[in-house]
Order: sequence, then structure tokens, then C-alpha cells
Amino acid sequence: MDLTDTQQAILALIADTIAADGLPPSQTEIARAFGFKSVRAAQYHLEALEQAGAIERLPGKMRGIRVLAPVAAAADVPLAAANDDSVLRLPILGRVAAGLPIGADLPSDDYVVLDKVFFSPAPDYLLKVQGDSMIDEGIFDGDLIGVHRTRDARSGQIVVARIDEEITVKLLKMGKDRIRLLPRNPDYAPIEVLPDQDFAIEGLYCGLLRPNR
Repeated sequence: MDLTDTQQAILALIADTIAADGLPPSQTEIARAFGFKSVRAAQYHLEALEQAGAIERLPGKMRGIRVLAPVAAAADVPLAAANDDSVLRLPILGRVAAGLPIGADLPSDDYVVLDKVFFSPAPDYLLKVQGDSMIDEGIFDGDLIGVHRTRDARSGQIVVARIDEEITVKLLKMGKDRIRLLPRNPDYAPIEVLPDQDFAIEGLYCGLLRPNR
């Protein structure tokens, strides 16, 4: 993938904004951040990123940008690359529900190796998505999502959460007296965390990989 310095920086901005806010930046925000005189310049660079396979833009969505990265099995990557500080070797630890919560699988020996530029912050592991409750965020069944391990999250971020030993990925909404986990698919109802449930944030969603199917 041959990108200019500006395009690499825009890609990093998109990943950072998704990690921080749960949504990608708008074209206007990209133009403002880079001092472009018009939104058209931002559109040009987004088109270049899409053509290079670095992002996917979802038709009809105002902030419909998804960060993509090629998946390579660890066995297919030279040892020098596996030891390179510029790449990540991430374990696939199990699966996560994008629907109703499901139990997490046991850790496996599967790994992928990819360039650090595709995620911000850097993920600690990958989980395979099962279900379609997050499709309006561009997260589809079978995707591998990067998870940055942390117990801290802000309202409005996409999180991987544990509810009574079950794992799910949802949009976190925190009120004064309640916590809700919101799907991004109108066919699903929000999950309200009850006071007697064992609840914890396991990590922040920080991007995804889409294996060839």
C-alpha cells in the first residue's frame, strides 16, 4: 500500500477518532484538522485511501468510514517482520457477540501480523465477531475486531464488555443511575446493566480486520 505522508496522517486521524469517540471524523473535520481550503481536498484523500484498500466508505452514511487492514497469518510472515517494532503480532483470543452476549471462547494459538498504522491505540488482542447488532458501525459477522485492554471508557465509546461472564461489543452509554449497552442495529434492543449483575469493561474497540471470505 503506497500512501503519501498526508494520507498516512489522515488514516491515523481516522483511527484515533474512532478509538476516542467511537465514530470516524467527518470530511469537514478532516479538512479543518489539515488546513484544507475545501472539503473536496479531504474527499480526494479519502478516495485515495479507499483505492489503496486502507479504508472502506459506507454509502449513504455521513460518517461511514471503516479502517481496513490485510490479514496475514503469522506463519506467512518472515521472522524479521514478526520481530519488527513497526508490526503487531496479535492473538485471536475468541469470539464476541454483536447481538446478545455469548460466552467467550478459550484462547487459541491463532495470530495475525499487521502494521501498527492501522490501529490507534494499538490493540492487545483480536476477537471474532458473531452477530449483526453493530452493522451500522460497519462491524459485521465474522470480522476480527482489535481490542485495547483497559477498564476505563467514556460514554459514547464502543467497548467490549463482560456481563456475568459473557462478552459483548456495544456502544457504551453511562447515565447518573444506569449503564446501557446500545446496539447499532434497529432490530436489537439496548442491554441495561442491572445492579446485581457482574459488569466490567474489558477493553476499547480500536478498529477491525475483515478476513477474506
